[in-house]
Amino acid sequence: MPIHCHMLRHSCGYKLANDGIETRSIQAWLGHVSITHTVRYTELSTARFDGFWRD
Repeated sequence: MPIHCHMLRHSCGYKLANDGIETRSIQAWLGHVSITHTVRYTELSTARFDGFWRD
């Protein structure tokens, strides 16, 4: 499977989102004009919400 530069950008977006970085910060870092392009990185991993609710 060939690796493209855009794949590295996606990996960076997923990593930042999974590390809990705010979506607006990821948007600025990746240079997205629209937040809708950035949201795709934050929608995939539910692990970033672990620990939100504690009993």
